[in-house]
Amino acid sequence: MDKILEAVMMSSYPNNVKQGLVRRVIEAIKQPMDSEQCWSMLELSTKLYLMGDTKFKREIGKEVLEVYGHYHPEEFEEFFNVRFLLSLLQEGYGPAGKRSPYVLDYIHLGLQFILESPSASDIFSLLRIEVLRKVCERPGPKQCAKISKLLSLHPQCVPTGKHQILFCQQLIRCIGQFQCISEGEDDIMEFLDHVNKVSGLLQKIWRVQTSSILPSLKELFTIISSTEEQEAPSNALASVVQYVPLELMDGVIRNLTNDDSITDVQMMTAISRMIDWVSWPLGKNIDKWIIALLKGLAAVKKFSILIEVTLLKIEKVFSKLLYPIVRDGALSVLLYMLLSFQHSHEAFHLLLPHIPRLVASLNKEDSNSATSCLEQLAELIHSMFFRFSGFPDLYEPVMEAVKALPIPNEDRIKHLLGQNAWTSQKNELACFYPRLASKSDTGKIGLINLGNTCYMNSIIQALFMASDFRHSVLNLTESNSQPLMTKLQWLFAFLEHSQRPAISPESFLSASWPPWFSPGAQQDCSEYLKYLLDRLHEEEKTGKRIYQKLKESNLMPQAEERHYLNKTLIEKMFGGKMMTKIRCLKCLNVSSREEAFTDLSLAFPPSNRHVRRQSHIAVLPVEEIGPQIIEPPIKPQSQLTESPRRQRKHPVSGEPPIQLLPIETVGFQEAEGQETPFILRSDRDHVSLEKAKDPLLAFGEQTCGSEDSRSVPDLINYFLSPEVLTSENKYHCEKCASLQDAEKVAELTEGPHYLVLTLLRFSFDLRTMKRKKILDNVSIPLVLKLPVLVASEDSGEVGQNRNDRGAASCNGFVSVEYDLCSVVVHSGVSSESGHYYCYARECTSTSASSQPRDGAQKSTSDKQLDFEIQWYLFNDTRVSFSSFESVSNVTSFFPKDTAYVLFYRQRPCKQSWAVHEAVSDAVRLHGEPSLNKDLMEAISKDNILYLQEQEKEARNRAAYISTLPKSPLWWRDFDRDKDDEGSSGGCGPAAGGGGSGSFHGLVF
Repeated sequence: MDKILEAVMMSSYPNNVKQGLVRRVIEAIKQPMDSEQCWSMLELSTKLYLMGDTKFKREIGKEVLEVYGHYHPEEFEEFFNVRFLLSLLQEGYGPAGKRSPYVLDYIHLGLQFILESPSASDIFSLLRIEVLRKVCERPGPKQCAKISKLLSLHPQCVPTGKHQILFCQQLIRCIGQFQCISEGEDDIMEFLDHVNKVSGLLQKIWRVQTSSILPSLKELFTIISSTEEQEAPSNALASVVQYVPLELMDGVIRNLTNDDSITDVQMMTAISRMIDWVSWPLGKNIDKWIIALLKGLAAVKKFSILIEVTLLKIEKVFSKLLYPIVRDGALSVLLYMLLSFQHSHEAFHLLLPHIPRLVASLNKEDSNSATSCLEQLAELIHSMFFRFSGFPDLYEPVMEAVKALPIPNEDRIKHLLGQNAWTSQKNELACFYPRLASKSDTGKIGLINLGNTCYMNSIIQALFMASDFRHSVLNLTESNSQPLMTKLQWLFAFLEHSQRPAISPESFLSASWPPWFSPGAQQDCSEYLKYLLDRLHEEEKTGKRIYQKLKESNLMPQAEERHYLNKTLIEKMFGGKMMTKIRCLKCLNVSSREEAFTDLSLAFPPSNRHVRRQSHIAVLPVEEIGPQIIEPPIKPQSQLTESPRRQRKHPVSGEPPIQLLPIETVGFQEAEGQETPFILRSDRDHVSLEKAKDPLLAFGEQTCGSEDSRSVPDLINYFLSPEVLTSENKYHCEKCASLQDAEKVAELTEGPHYLVLTLLRFSFDLRTMKRKKILDNVSIPLVLKLPVLVASEDSGEVGQNRNDRGAASCNGFVSVEYDLCSVVVHSGVSSESGHYYCYARECTSTSASSQPRDGAQKSTSDKQLDFEIQWYLFNDTRVSFSSFESVSNVTSFFPKDTAYVLFYRQRPCKQSWAVHEAVSDAVRLHGEPSLNKDLMEAISKDNILYLQEQEKEARNRAAYISTLPKSPLWWRDFDRDKDDEGSSGGCGPAAGGGGSGSFHGLVF
């Protein structure tokens, strides 16, 4: 019979003919046969099954074997013996070099027919040993899947006792070496099926013998934490973790994070590889284990590991949001990584270039999964904006991308940020400020935030960029009588000459700290500035000795020189004077008082006093008393008319009404000499913010801006306009000896060299009993004209020496021009919270070196306004290039980011010539300010120390990074998605099933 079957299989007949002939043979062998004939047929069918070169031959061999197992059990049992199986498992079947890959399938086939036989126990004992030996040989995924199938159907073959634990550990090591070479979709699906079968076997073993779980996990951790492996373990290990009971999670994580034998490098390597598992499509609960381990590391304060792994892996995790099959797990990990990384903006900023593309891809996908992801992503992005404000240039493209998505309210944002932070103790992360490898490309140096000290950092940077003040401070030589000024000099010197990307202002903070400020709490930067300037002024004024007086011009009159020398540096730079006049409306008696100031606090006019202007108007309406603004084109003074919007008021004195000079913003100069007003508006002012989901509505405690944007001249005009004192606010007239209605007006009598303007945005709401912030957008002119009242003889001289634009004078008022230097921005809705950052530029005039000695100034028409002077954005440690466009539009894109403190520098005129000339003389004589020897040595030593620190860190980091696992470049996911947009199917951003390239990239 065996000869007949062999002849049929070797014939050239078609398979259907062969099949018919084989059927006859099979019917014949169902009949009783002698042992020798049975043995011959079993040998032939075994050969066909194990060595058949076609699927047809193997199927015939299998069919014959099954018939003999059913109809000739005794002969089959005798053939299928322990010795034969041992030979198959250890030596294989077939000629050397061409062993059959179907041995395990053959054993699995035969076991079903000997389960009740006396030899079954011996066979099971043999298999328990042999399967352990097999997995120790590290078979591939297909052979491991066959072993798993065999043991799943015949649990009697699973090793027991210590061998069972060893078997689980070795099987995990096999999984760690699984690799899918092919990129074909069928091959990938087959690979995933094999992995699933192997991990499924582990689940069955663990379910029966729970004591093998922890040793298995220990082996898993050993594999993923190894720094000696040449090749990273397979992501298929993720399939193992999904079957570990979640109730064991806390204990496992606690043991890992508290195990002193595990080094930081090993832990870093392990968590990095676990995070790579988010790309495994069949894993369940993988994200829970990753987050649990991250939380465990935070609990034991392993912040350096958390920072490294977050910065190393967050972009890769983010890229997996493109794929629906792994999106939920990747999003959970991303949310935790970002919301816990709250000490620095580094992690979030790594994602900024990729957010717009991802949002566009998810919008295109248009699925429930994509919609849910977009909503959660929008919450995350706005939370990051809230936490790390002060980067408008970086955030603008992202804001544009998410403008149509819902905006979470402040309570929701605070909840998200509060529940995920690594630690509530901010000082525990003080040493982990953003790592800056080198100084900013701008050449400027940042300041380290010492715990909500952005209010101080922004003010220091604004003062530092006030070049005249900086040079004066750096030129001071004596230090004994002015300790605070000395510390400021050292801080400025380090900001000027240090090689560090950022320095710590800790020493200056402790010296300049207002005693009523609470440590670690956010403070008002304007309040700090006032206190600082007052301290510096009083320190010098008390006369403990001035370091060095500025060199005075020989042309300066003796009386004026004495007057100038009597001023402190703060008075010279920031001091101005203002005359307050009060006129009794009954007796018309006028009382006046002159006061010094270092800044002007500008309140917002009530809504009913808001000056509405048409689109072409960039100036305030003309008023008879107080500052005036005219409409373009500029009319002769004789043509100025009264504003129809306001009622005429009587002048303060009994003299005839006089025509005062307007507050103006200066515009671009055209060839014809006509002035086109510079309107601080942009087509982008209202982009996306006019939609139904107004970002302002997300914050409930602030007052919203009015319909039309205000301007700085609007606020100055309101500040200088007459105020009627009546009702409960009546004035006590000395002449009338009683309370009377009166009119109060303020006039500037001396313009400061640096004009500091504070926009009073914070107020206390008696209705809600809470502080609120006025979020009105205020347009900021680059150049500002301010009316200053001077003596009549002075105004005549100035009028002769200045052209009409440079110093238009009118009955004692002179128009003094100021250039915008710095803008301190507050981001937030309350003075007790939020963040400060500063826009600034080097605002120096060329007049210092080119001005004629007679004091005459070049006309403004000859000196074009320089709108291209480089702006910088100072945000604690980060310094970047910016532009006036960014300054102008920041509130349009980020409604909570509003200008708060403005620094303007006065253009040279006769009144201010002393300061300008003295400063320019110092610069001409010394070039850069010459620093004292001790200060220069301190800077030099610190620069050497910094270079040594950099070298040491570079060596340590190179050694550290070299041990970390190498993973595929994360950005390939983005590039592939972009390249494959036109392809159909795929597991890409807009499909649910199959393109092979993208699917392979996802899993592996």
